[in-house]
Amino acid sequence: MHIPPPDRSLGESEWRTFVEGQGFGHLVAAGRGRDVPVVVPTQFVLEDDHVLLHLAAPNPIFEALAEQPRVVLSVAGDWAFIPSAWKAIDDEDPMLGIPTTYYAAVQLEGVATVASEPAAVAAVLRRQLQSLQPDVPVADPELAHAARLRSIRAVVIGVDAVRAKFKYGGNVDERHRSAVIERLATRAGPGDRAAADRAAQRMGRPVSRDPSSSPDPPVDPPS
Repeated sequence: MHIPPPDRSLGESEWRTFVEGQGFGHLVAAGRGRDVPVVVPTQFVLEDDHVLLHLAAPNPIFEALAEQPRVVLSVAGDWAFIPSAWKAIDDEDPMLGIPTTYYAAVQLEGVATVASEPAAVAAVLRRQLQSLQPDVPVADPELAHAARLRSIRAVVIGVDAVRAKFKYGGNVDERHRSAVIERLATRAGPGDRAAADRAAQRMGRPVSRDPSSSPDPPVDPPS
């Protein structure tokens, strides 16, 4: 991932808050001698320098992990298309504007450890449930779903490298960025508010949403 200086993360607090708020990404395992890597969309939880997730046992990624346990978890979001005319202010010709896309992207790299023992799988499920739905009562998975745990694998990734990109107009001055933020707020399409808040945050302005909010986890294990 190419990261120009204006798009570099402001620090761990920025990229970690984004990753925790998204809670969903693509796990990429290259394996060995494959034409293409295995890519799996998945819910996850980031705790300190570890990523916790679970997948159904037949998932093809486990063959790739057996070949090579090093993986990348790719997380991207808070994106919005910026039309060319939005890049013009004052007497600038809107026909000469250059369109772009605002977005955030973080790649977490590390070694994945796979666990199949029901107790180890249940331990990861408990931590995911506690993080994703702390206020929702739920039966202990090891007691209530002992048989189903054998069809699930837990994955713990020890993160040792992070690449983070926050592409929100940092290559232009604040007046141009402010104009884009206002137009995002006016358009109010999917992703516009999130992108506007990210752009404002990087300018030192308050944001209007809680970026740490996460959707509820799926009921069934992802495939």
